[in-house]
Amino acid sequence: MMESRVKKLAVTLMDATTDKDPLVQEQIYNALCYLGDSEPEEILNSCDEYLRQHDKLASPHRVTILKAMEAVLMNNIDYLDKSTAKIVIFLASNEMTKSKEIIYDWQQAASNVLVAAGRRFINKVMEEVLTKFQPGILPHYFIVQTFANLSVSNVFGMVPFLNSILGTMLPMLGMAKQDHMKSVFCYALQHFSESIQEYLANLDKAPDPTVRKDTFSNEIFNAYDVLFNVWLQSREAKLRFAVVKALGPMSHLMPSEKLEEQLPRLVPGILALYKKHVEAFYVTKSLCQILEASVNFGSRTLDTQLDALLSTLHPQICAPVESSVPLSLKNHNEVLRCFTVLACTFPDRLLGFLLPKLESHNERIRVGTLIIMRQIINCAPSQMEIKKPFILSSMKLPLQDNSNKVKRAVVQVISAMAHHGYLEQTGGEVMIEYIVHQCALPPDTQPRKQTPEADDLTSDSVQNISINTLFLISTTVSRMDAVLWPYLLEFVTPIQFTGALTPLCRSLMHLAMKKQEEGENAFLIHYDTHANLPSPCALMARLLIVSSQPYLGDGRGAAALRLLNVLPLNIHPVLVELWNKKIPPLVEHLEANTEKSLSPKEWEDKLLLFLRETLTAISDNTWICQFSTEMCKQLNSYNCFPSEKNFLYKCIGTALGVCSNKDVVQKQLQELLETARDLPLALGSVQ
Repeated sequence: MMESRVKKLAVTLMDATTDKDPLVQEQIYNALCYLGDSEPEEILNSCDEYLRQHDKLASPHRVTILKAMEAVLMNNIDYLDKSTAKIVIFLASNEMTKSKEIIYDWQQAASNVLVAAGRRFINKVMEEVLTKFQPGILPHYFIVQTFANLSVSNVFGMVPFLNSILGTMLPMLGMAKQDHMKSVFCYALQHFSESIQEYLANLDKAPDPTVRKDTFSNEIFNAYDVLFNVWLQSREAKLRFAVVKALGPMSHLMPSEKLEEQLPRLVPGILALYKKHVEAFYVTKSLCQILEASVNFGSRTLDTQLDALLSTLHPQICAPVESSVPLSLKNHNEVLRCFTVLACTFPDRLLGFLLPKLESHNERIRVGTLIIMRQIINCAPSQMEIKKPFILSSMKLPLQDNSNKVKRAVVQVISAMAHHGYLEQTGGEVMIEYIVHQCALPPDTQPRKQTPEADDLTSDSVQNISINTLFLISTTVSRMDAVLWPYLLEFVTPIQFTGALTPLCRSLMHLAMKKQEEGENAFLIHYDTHANLPSPCALMARLLIVSSQPYLGDGRGAAALRLLNVLPLNIHPVLVELWNKKIPPLVEHLEANTEKSLSPKEWEDKLLLFLRETLTAISDNTWICQFSTEMCKQLNSYNCFPSEKNFLYKCIGTALGVCSNKDVVQKQLQELLETARDLPLALGSVQ
């Protein structure tokens, strides 16, 4: 009783498919799918019976029912019995081929039902469809398309049929006169080739592990001969498009000696398509597959095509990616894959082509070349290993380029270098210094142009990329620890790197914490072997002074204090316990406030108290004297930073107030009297 009610409801719904309202059609489809999920066999049988009984029902209404059948199959294929599957397959096959003319939506819907059934019942689908694929008779368009889609949806089930299908199909290629039939044969050859490759790559899971590439090689080559030598010459762009999409996957299955023989014609033939307005992405994708296939068997003739390849591919990377062109970015990435293949096989000739182009003063050429350099550094590391010094030295001119686009590309190359051991070489420190310089770029003062690429053109954008890069290589690239620690400390005290202090402090804090985990010997800085490092006094003075304006530079106060909190052993060994106790509350105070709510005087008082307690704990007149001398040396650096200079004077006064050696105090005051106009600010702190 329940089944008959479901069937009646299904019939009522299908009767309503004649309604021309698209919304009604969608509701009918959804309702049939809903019923099908609860009673799949009942609904599929009802749909079959309805379509057979209503032979005159117009194709748009048949499409709705067939789409519902496909959805029910997709969702319930594991639960269907063979008899229902056989009924559905026979119906779909007839619906698909009833009209010899192409009625696309109707026949595509029927084909999709067969493909859905073929996920589990591939033998029954093939048994039915092969009856309509006879030697010497040009098949229905959708028979060929169905084969192609079945090979994608059920690789393991379909590949065993492909040798026989190819044998029957090859003579048909010469029979195809209409472009749409030629195109569908190309579509099938493309997907057959892709499925065979997937099958061969997973032989351990395949039902027949004895299948080999040469099972299909001759048939694929014979098909290639027709596609490349005849169909590719067509004036019809859609056919050329279908041919080029097929040639790439097919090249992997061609006999190696045949592909080698064809390369001198095949590569120029593919390159020529760029000029014929075929979508560049599909040309490049096919070209890359041909290059990979050639490299895989060790082609000896590919090198004769290298100049043509490089001169055609390089300008495509130099041209900006057009966001309005959907496949522009995909083509860009596919061209880079081509360069990876070439780098793995011809590293010397590729670098001989690329590196001189870094000397070009044309922005696009330099940026494009840098993009390719980043690609091959990342993707051909073993081939580039012995080229590292050569590549590093070639970066000299790009490092001097003031173009923001070039700067961004250089930073991205340096990031790749960091991951692959370039920065450990002689000349690597120059690259790190470059990154720090970009982190310190002053903010843009000119209004931004409202263009799609506006963000790419600003110093702010370059600075942000550089900051992210510095943090990334400091925290995630373990091989960089020995390069960056303690080297980055050299950039803390020079005034020109003030804009980079926050990212520097954050990176140094992470590095210091990692070094602490390695043990005291790894963490302790041997100042005598690092001549360019700032002294402990200089580091402490600099980090304390910049903390007086804590919200500048994206929160440099908290960053500087956090760095101080991990450095006490490298400043003075007695400070560990004190700083662990005193610095966290200072950071919390900053985080609890904003630039507007923080009282400047209260904050300065907290820092000066911290300084006084620090110097009291050290209780070493010699050290305190060195510290005050160092602060005096830094005074001129802050001539353009009056607030920081004002606080520096107060720090000097605090230091002298703690010092118990009156001779030292008098000497320091005398020197200040000779050089400073605003000394009273400091004298007020001397008690």
